[in-house]
Amino acid sequence: MVLLESQIKLKTGDISPDFKLLGIDDKKHSLNNYQGKKGFLIIFMCNHCPYVKAKVNALNELYEKFGNEIAIIGINSNDSTDYPEDSFDAMKETAKEKGFEFDYLIDETQEIAKKYGAMCTPDPFLFNSQKELVFHGRIDNAMRPDDLATEKTMIKNIEKLLSGEKIEKDFDPSIGCSIKWKEN
Repeated sequence: MVLLESQIKLKTGDISPDFKLLGIDDKKHSLNNYQGKKGFLIIFMCNHCPYVKAKVNALNELYEKFGNEIAIIGINSNDSTDYPEDSFDAMKETAKEKGFEFDYLIDETQEIAKKYGAMCTPDPFLFNSQKELVFHGRIDNAMRPDDLATEKTMIKNIEKLLSGEKIEKDFDPSIGCSIKWKEN
């Protein structure tokens, strides 16, 4: 396991790169599927990473609180050749087991992770309704799997987005396992 911190590729105000990815509902999803929402949260994640596993309750809480207003989208970009626990079938199993109600998509070519500059799992990106990046970073301040969160960073930032407030700290790095890149 290589531990990484998220890094800046997309900057605040940059437009979200579009995608057309297969979801665990066996349908193709693109940003157009989420029109009419007040924003969207894209979280690069996977099934096996202990940092993602530690955020399952936080991910479900985000969906419960904001799923009607904000599109919440999980994207798995890991190479499942060496990590079969991150395969498409395993994604379906994990989502069912963990109660994920948000869309969970597979980025088999890893092209989308590269466009976003995603580095680790989880690596969240929050966009407004105009598809402009307003925050890139942590879900909360529990930075190791065994830590307890005392500050719910993403909840606060989504609340600011929904109320029209400016998010002052627009980059607050997430920490997690490195995305498992395919060997070229």
